[in-house]
Amino acid sequence: QVQLVESGGGLVQPGGSLRLSCAASGSISSTYRMGWYRQAPGKQRDMVATITGGGTTNYANSVKGRFTISRDNAKNTVYLQMNSLKPEDTAVYYCNLVKPPTIVSRQYDYWGQGTQVTVSS
Repeated sequence: QVQLVESGGGLVQPGGSLRLSCAASGSISSTYRMGWYRQAPGKQRDMVATITGGGTTNYANSVKGRFTISRDNAKNTVYLQMNSLKPEDTAVYYCNLVKPPTIVSRQYDYWGQGTQVTVSS
């Protein structure tokens, strides 16, 4: 069993910053790719940023230059530093972990419960 617990969401003014954290536990490896996704009311859940076990990152165009994803493998934790926040960033942010396929199992995605980020004046 894999568990992901997000924290760090809240209310912030436009231009402000927040740092989200996601702590992973269970049958996991530091080699697993992890990421952050977000879903606003009435919209699809979209990728925000991902990071491989080796530290390779990928970002949605809408957050490039403003958000930074990182991980601490010793703590099994991934972070999302969000700067220069905009109202359009308002959403529930979900942590994701991808367990790769093996000879006896398919790829499986695990999700946290979500943390609300609201950017408003």
